[in-house]
Amino acid sequence: MDSTSLIPSASKEELVKEYVGKSLHDVPCPAVVLDISKLRKNCTDMLETTTELTRLQIGDGPGPANIVVSTVVEAENIVPLLLEYKNEGRAVNILYSFPLTSGVVDRLSKVSTALGPNGISLMIDHPSQLRSVAAIHEQTNIPPLVFIKIDMGGHRAGVIPGTETCSQLISSVMALAKRNVCILHGLYSHAGHSYSSNSQTAALDYLRQEFEALLVTSEEVHSVAATKLPLVLSVGATPTSSAIRNLLLPSASSEGLNEISALKATMGAIRDLGCEIEIHAGVYPMLDMQQLATHALPEELLGVRPFSSQIRRYHELTHTKWSSVAITILAEIASLYPPRGTSDSPEALITAGSLALGREPCKAYPGWGILSPWNRTSFALPNTGPEGYSGWQISRISQEHGILTNPGKNDSELSIGQKVRVWPNHACIAGAGYGWYLIVDESRIGKEDEIVDVWVRWRGW
Repeated sequence: MDSTSLIPSASKEELVKEYVGKSLHDVPCPAVVLDISKLRKNCTDMLETTTELTRLQIGDGPGPANIVVSTVVEAENIVPLLLEYKNEGRAVNILYSFPLTSGVVDRLSKVSTALGPNGISLMIDHPSQLRSVAAIHEQTNIPPLVFIKIDMGGHRAGVIPGTETCSQLISSVMALAKRNVCILHGLYSHAGHSYSSNSQTAALDYLRQEFEALLVTSEEVHSVAATKLPLVLSVGATPTSSAIRNLLLPSASSEGLNEISALKATMGAIRDLGCEIEIHAGVYPMLDMQQLATHALPEELLGVRPFSSQIRRYHELTHTKWSSVAITILAEIASLYPPRGTSDSPEALITAGSLALGREPCKAYPGWGILSPWNRTSFALPNTGPEGYSGWQISRISQEHGILTNPGKNDSELSIGQKVRVWPNHACIAGAGYGWYLIVDESRIGKEDEIVDVWVRWRGW
């Protein structure tokens, strides 16, 4: 039995009846608000966990619909959409991106059976996990695709290239593949530590390191196989997948020329091996403060400093900036403490604490979220990154309490009962605490605050 029947979701029909047509000013707090106009732009430019958002990311073209999930419940819930795509003649595949465990074999076998051959990919980083791969094949009679997860420095998961364990894993996967129990599909890395980037050059170098680690490992795979296999080399965290767009910039205007040259050389070597390059984009559709803090794209494209007419045409393709953050947490001002802060600066209490925002830090500033200009008079978008912001921000949180402080004393005043929207540090963690998301469309002039839809979140694991 899959968890979709054990952890029932809220009724979309009832939620639509309750919320659609109402203003954000008239709904309970806290709540997650997603701006579909920003999501649509971000997804289009880059080509989380709802059917509607997945549809935006995959698009309507004839190409393959490949989806990466981190929980089995996501895989189970996305099957109907993928079957819809499959019936339209598109190739479909779900990659379960957590290293395979025996506890998910039965559920993933059902997903594999539903999607058919080449419908499911599994992540492997230890030879012992291949027993579970074989178990899925035994239940389905379908050889699942396998990605070998490579640790290129993040030390979250993956096998370190060039080690004895890596060699053993490659040999074990190849032996299983020769028996038609699985198909070695590719190599995968996720540079989670690229969030330490402070510039486009740093993010570009992390991306090169990802490709280099997979390139070295693919050469060993080809050596063991005694032939060149058409492997998929899949890389990317949002900072590195964003950084690759620097390759589109005119060289005379782009920083990081050495890094770009090195990256192009590595990608060329990968193509020479006959391997396919794949970029997985992470949380890019939503964005958050952690994303802005990486400065993975040139500042000319971030809207932070003036940019030349030569680069201006790329501006509409680049939304890694304040105006493109699609997720906010709706909250209400519960109380005011005018002289309580440092140097008699004001503080305020809002109805969003650690459960509503997540306790995820951002390297650029010491707070837990930044107040957006929504519903505040005479206040525009910030003209600096999070590291230079000195207006209202969530400085302290407990379970239900969020404390707003104004260290620069230069922000607008707040009032009790006022609704506000907070940009969270980490969209994934902030969004996980809610059963549904309220959808607005800020491209609807005059109706920017009207709820146009409700998206039900897939709950559980």
